[in-house]
Formats: sequence, C-alpha cells, structure tokens
Amino acid sequence: MNSSPAREVPTRSIILLAGAGFASQAMVRVTDSLLPQIAADFGTTVGAASIIVAAYAVSHGSIQLVIGPVGDRFGKYRTVAVMCALGSILVALCGTVQSLSALAVARFASGAAAGWIIPLSMAYVGDVTPYERRQPILGRYLTGQISGQLFGQAAGGVLGDLFGWRNVFFVLAAMFALATAGLVFELLVNPRTRAARHSAETTPGFRAGYRALFSNPWARLVILAVFIEASIAWGAFAYVGADLHLRFGLTFGAIGLIVGTFGVGGLLYAACVSLLVNRFGQAGLAIFGGTLLGLAYLTLAISAHWWLAPIAVTAIGLGFYALHNTLQTNATQMTPQARGTAVAIFSSAIYLGQMIGVAAGAFVFDRFTAVPLFAGTAVALPALAWWFARKLRQHTMHDEAKA
Repeated sequence: MNSSPAREVPTRSIILLAGAGFASQAMVRVTDSLLPQIAADFGTTVGAASIIVAAYAVSHGSIQLVIGPVGDRFGKYRTVAVMCALGSILVALCGTVQSLSALAVARFASGAAAGWIIPLSMAYVGDVTPYERRQPILGRYLTGQISGQLFGQAAGGVLGDLFGWRNVFFVLAAMFALATAGLVFELLVNPRTRAARHSAETTPGFRAGYRALFSNPWARLVILAVFIEASIAWGAFAYVGADLHLRFGLTFGAIGLIVGTFGVGGLLYAACVSLLVNRFGQAGLAIFGGTLLGLAYLTLAISAHWWLAPIAVTAIGLGFYALHNTLQTNATQMTPQARGTAVAIFSSAIYLGQMIGVAAGAFVFDRFTAVPLFAGTAVALPALAWWFARKLRQHTMHDEAKA
C-alpha cells in the first residue's frame, strides 16, 4: 500500500539540512589545527589563542537553551535558513578581523548563529518523519555532521597551510552561503518546509515549552542519559591523542589521522543504520553500541601496540553513534508539542556534559595517565547503555499498554 503524501519523507529537504549541518560542524572543529598559525599572526601563545575555541563552544552550546521555542513558533526550516545566512556573514567576518580579541568576538557571534542549525534540523526531521522510520533517517542525516567534523579538522590543517588561516574562514563562509541558497530554494518550492510554522496560540511559549519538557519523566531520563553519555564519552576521547603521543611517541600528524578514524566509524554507522535498527531494534542497538564502546576503550587501555588504536577508535565512532542515535531518536519524540525545545535542551545537555567530562578527564589524565580513564570508560559506557535500554523497553511497554 502506498504512503499518503503526508506520510512521505521529504528526502531533499533533509539532505539540504544535512548540508547546513556539514557547514556548522566544520566550523566547530576548524580552529583546532589553525591555532599555531593564528597565534603566530597575532604575536601571542597558542594557549592565549585558544580563547577562540572556548568562545565558539560557549556560544554554540548556550544558545541552544533558548532556540527551541523560537523554532517551534516561526518554523524550524525557516529559522535554520535564516541562521545559516547569518552564519555565512559572521564566518566571513572571522577572516577579516585584525586582532585576537576581535576574532574571539566574531567566533562567539558565529557560534551563536550556527548553534541553531543542527538541533532545529533534527526537530524538523522529527516533524516530517513517522517515528517507526525516524532512526534510520536521523542516522543518515548524521552523515552531514560527521563529514563536516572530518572536513573541519582536515581543512584547518591542509587549507591553512596552503592558503592561510583567513582563507579557511572564507571557504567555510561560502559553504554556509551555498547551504543557505539550497534551504531558501526548498522553502520556496516545498510547502512542507513552511507547514511547520505555528501560531502563537498553538505554540508553547518559553515557560510552557520548558514546563512540558521537564514535567515529563521520560524526557528527563533521556536528557540525563545524554548528559552522562557526553560526560563519559568525550571526557575520555579528548585524551586519546595525548595518550598515543605519551605512550607510543607518535607524531601529531599520525595522531590526527588516527583520531580522525572516529568519523570513519560514524560514517560506517550511517551506511549501516537501517540494517542495524532492523537487526537489533532500538534497545538492542543501544546495547550493541555500549558494548562496542566498552571493548574499544578496553583495547586502548591495555594495548601495547599503537596499530590497534585506529581499529579501536573506528569502533568507538561506530559504537558511539549507535548509542547516541538511539538517544537522538527518543529526543525527537519526548514532547512532540514542543519538539524544537526538546531537541535544543538535549543538545545543550551534550555540550554541558562534554565540558564537565573533559575537565574531569584532565584531572585523571594528569595524575594517573589515560589507562584508568579508558578502563573506567570501558565499564561506564556499557553500563549506561544497558540501563537506558532497560528503561526504553519499560517505556515502550507502558506506551503500548496505554494504546
């Protein structure tokens, strides 16, 4: 039986959102490799120049606390297009500034614009995709984010060396502009991208949206789970490169290639997501991801050979996205009446967890090396996955009983 038009998934509009997500995620990681150049250009230290990384992270993460109700009110696709256009201007501005403080301000502003793109895109996917088909489609949407992360890390190094750090920002600004053109075209030709706009009477305001979210026990549990996941996973992964350098004496170029295999694992997940969901189901996929993460981090903890690291890091990418995409899918369904708010708070929990986890990981790494950090992560992430899978099964059974 053919699906009705209302149930058909608007594939092109989601692909265009993935393009915007590519640009947004590339901007997050692009300065990692540019810091030495920027420091030299402004006559300062790499540590001082790292303020541009912190400025972007703070605005990108904190803006997500307030974007949800705006997207719910004015339309998620429309809002993403506007912020993508604003992002293209602000990212280009990063390439024109003449002082480190001005660059930090421009990075802060561009992070505040780009921070809208991925959460509202995910919420839009939730609006237009039936729940039973949502996880594979969200998994494919992740391809844009993962590819953007890989491009950002590579572009910072390769393009920065070839053309200078300023031109890297101009390249990224052009990507934002190209994504904006695609989104505006889709708004003009596809009525479903405009149908998500709601009136003030039917859209929850800030207080009502937050009240609907945090009064829902399942929503609170999903947000707690992703906060813990981000704290543990990123708190350990941030020190993979430092551990490889300390234990095996690898060059930073080799370390960059090994750490980049995380994205390869993510792309592998995106390619196999339908097969994995059909094989394991949501709860089983979370357990699969957590178990794979445990084995991979255990390998990093006890390995005496550097060549096992890229295998383990690829497995970390695959396992992380198997677990994380399951959490994402549930985030899009926590409060359908305020989906933009729900996904935005979900994303903010990731950034908050990441900051706390990296700080805690630094304490462990500096005093005890990465071995106990990786070993603890090898236990904690599978435990989180099993706990969430059990809660997910209970939640699903409860919903089926109510139906």
